[in-house]
Amino acid sequence: MTDASAAPGAAQDWRDTVFLPKTDFPMKAGLAAKEPAILERWQRIGLYDRLREIRKGRELFILHDGPPYANGDIHMGHAMNKVLKDIIVRTQSLMGKDAPYVPGWDCHGLPIEWKVEEAYRAKKQNKDEVPVAQFRAECRAYADRWVDVQRGQFQRLGVMGDWADPYLTMNYGAEAAIVGELLKFAESGQLYRGAKPVMWSPVEKTALAEAEVEYEDIVSTQIDVGFEIDHAPEADILVGTTAVIWTTTPWTIPVNQALAYNPALDYILFACGGRRFLVEENLMPAFMKRTGIKMEEFVALVKGAVLEGATARHPMHALGGFFARPRPFLAGDFVTREAGTGLVHMAPDHGEDDFLLCKAHGIDPVFAVDGAGFYRPDWAWLGGQGSVINKKFVGADGPICNDLREVGALLSASDDFAHSYPHSWRSKAKVIFRATPQWFIPMDRAILGDGPDTPSNGATLRETALDAIEHTRWVPERSRNRIRSMVEGRPDWVISRQRAWGVPIALYVHRQTGEYLVDPAVNARIVAAFEAGGADAWFTADHQALLGPDHDLAEYEVVEDILDVWFDSGSTHVFTVEARYGEDVRANLYLEGSDQHRGWFQSSLLESCGTRGRAPYDAVLTHGFALDDKGRKMSKSLGNVVDPLKVIGESGADILRMWVASTDYFDDVRIGKEVLATASDAYRKLRNTFRYLLGALDGFTDAEAVPVAKMPELERYILTLLGQLDADLREAAEGYELNRYLRRLTDFANEDLSAFFFDIRKDSLYCDAADDPKRRAYRTVLDVLFHALVRYAAPVLCFTAEEVWQARFPSDDQSVHFLEWPDLPAVAGDEPLSTDWADVRALRQTVTEAIEPLRREKTVRSSLEAEVTVPDLPLSAEALAETFIVAKVAGADGVSVARTAYHKCGRCWRHLPEVGADGALCDRCATVVGKGAPSHA
Repeated sequence: MTDASAAPGAAQDWRDTVFLPKTDFPMKAGLAAKEPAILERWQRIGLYDRLREIRKGRELFILHDGPPYANGDIHMGHAMNKVLKDIIVRTQSLMGKDAPYVPGWDCHGLPIEWKVEEAYRAKKQNKDEVPVAQFRAECRAYADRWVDVQRGQFQRLGVMGDWADPYLTMNYGAEAAIVGELLKFAESGQLYRGAKPVMWSPVEKTALAEAEVEYEDIVSTQIDVGFEIDHAPEADILVGTTAVIWTTTPWTIPVNQALAYNPALDYILFACGGRRFLVEENLMPAFMKRTGIKMEEFVALVKGAVLEGATARHPMHALGGFFARPRPFLAGDFVTREAGTGLVHMAPDHGEDDFLLCKAHGIDPVFAVDGAGFYRPDWAWLGGQGSVINKKFVGADGPICNDLREVGALLSASDDFAHSYPHSWRSKAKVIFRATPQWFIPMDRAILGDGPDTPSNGATLRETALDAIEHTRWVPERSRNRIRSMVEGRPDWVISRQRAWGVPIALYVHRQTGEYLVDPAVNARIVAAFEAGGADAWFTADHQALLGPDHDLAEYEVVEDILDVWFDSGSTHVFTVEARYGEDVRANLYLEGSDQHRGWFQSSLLESCGTRGRAPYDAVLTHGFALDDKGRKMSKSLGNVVDPLKVIGESGADILRMWVASTDYFDDVRIGKEVLATASDAYRKLRNTFRYLLGALDGFTDAEAVPVAKMPELERYILTLLGQLDADLREAAEGYELNRYLRRLTDFANEDLSAFFFDIRKDSLYCDAADDPKRRAYRTVLDVLFHALVRYAAPVLCFTAEEVWQARFPSDDQSVHFLEWPDLPAVAGDEPLSTDWADVRALRQTVTEAIEPLRREKTVRSSLEAEVTVPDLPLSAEALAETFIVAKVAGADGVSVARTAYHKCGRCWRHLPEVGADGALCDRCATVVGKGAPSHA
């Protein structure tokens, strides 16, 4: 039926007798203007706290929030992450669980410190000249300001949580818990201080964790350098030969201490221009191409093993001292024929392989490069010069290459080697490997201790973590392999940083033995001091008072390094989950981006395994990154940033939430104008479904309801489909498959309801008598649908669901979000019923397609003017005519369509045999009109 108010040629206007839907719920959403008022209402009624009271005593579901850094406005990655978390928390609450959500922030470390330093640099001030207490206070104030800003932005997304009492890693209690966790590692023998190469940022002057580094494609300088062999006990023929090395880090040549070879490789000894050279056989073509050196005379082919015991002279040996020492050849299985020359120069200060191989032979780092990337002033070659990440300094025409060229050691130099190289993700500057004294948590040392929180089975941290990975649920499952491989291959955890803003490594190191103090009484006093004054207490402490009467401060060094912020965030389960819900409680779910396999997921795993012998979570969900509509990473320089705050301001948070739930977020996702337009269209259709339900249910009361057993088959079929939807949605919610959840919900609303059920029953709704059993059954099912669909939609469209609920059940202090999963009416014999109606729907589609050519040819203006034949009649002819929305259905050999000769009822517009002329009333409408005008919809 079309709009009865525009019935052409009607003898009488029957509009006042038709039960048209009635609602004030607007078709136009106006979310950007409407949502803030809904948000204010939630805050006024105390939505989150009241929900905690309502769900008190229920099964607990804890999604532990991974802390974003408190620096700057939120971006699309933040929005996607927080919305995913919110939808999951809301679905768990809908399923009747007590699902609290405590948001948190990472407040320490370089992201905040770097921003405060930028302010100093803008004023041409040196941060190192500012008192530590003042600098730390400014970092705290900076973080506090951005916590407030981001808190409001996250709330505007509709994220429900304990915003009045979030966790902050800079709160005194949190800092005390963090240092307490560190001291547990100390007491169980899981700390050591050692000098080994770590990733170091010369710009930020601190060590970096792997998770603080990103790789970028760059072009570097590559050089071939000759070292003259001066001793070769296994092959005298090699003495005087130039052993050639190749490197892309020319700045490490001034710190060279050895050469590595592979005993199993074959090396060619050849002559050119009066000099002899030694290069691995398979790498000769590439070497000759780089250097222009040709093999004028083949001398010998030797195995690498003959280099055992050999030594060479450093190209700058004339400088004396360090540079005059012989450079030994050391066998290393990491030397391959994949690139270079088959010989590798060793600088134990600046490479892990270099460090380990040299250490095994008693060669230690010399710490020639300082924290800013300059050679220390007393270094004989290039002392005080740098920085080693300066392209001109290390380039083919820079001082390093020029000096090597002058002594005849530089065989090639070109600024054209393209490769991927690590950068600090904050400063975007290149990092270096640099040996410095750092604090480490060992991965392969047996965990000691017999305390209640300490694993005591003798397993290592790596073994404990790998076992915990196997006992954790990973979503998607493939992410298990990723974190397993990372933990299997990761080095010891560097936990120290040479910065100011963070939790200090609160240890005392004995000046004579070099051992850190392990005294539970001292540790207890340290934790108590942190609880009273925060981490600042360490920098202003009376350390003798903390040490107590049993230890003399003069005998101890006070450690001033701060902790890696990943240790901070890795400890959040302690002062958030355990502190709020019980020591034996762990989170049901951690949910972050895929980069957190090497970040928060892993640091939390290692921290908890080291102190509790288990993971801090039962399950981990990984999502991809938000990219632009072309699949590119968002960047201000590309001008492709999609600002979530702008999207909210223009379209509303529910549109953004709809987009998030619609994505296959286990992989990277795209967002742009067209993507958001698609989300808006899907939202509009679902909103219109609710608008129809509200209008169609106007005036409905329980007195009108019809028992399921007395309903027509169509209504029972729809309830069967609703039951199937209910089961699918619950399964999707439990599996964190929000894409599947939303797709099933919208498909049901669009295909099963709007395009089918509503379409068929609109005639009954508009034109049957108010007390007609079929109409009452239809409205009863609409009521069931309303209660179910508004609940299903609430986790995703949190604002719209509230608007819908309040439109039907207005109140001052109630909310749709207090409701639980719907309890649906049982439908007997639902399985065979649904199968029968699936066949009817398929036949209906065939009939619709058969009518379409007649509509295009204007033989019929609507399906109501058509008579059809079908080969089988799965329902009565009358029921099929109503289902197909046609004038008449009859049985025949195939499907055919013709224009009906029946006249059109002036009220319901159906073409029926009892209508004597167009505009007259059919029997049904005459009866209804005879009862008087409708009193409600």
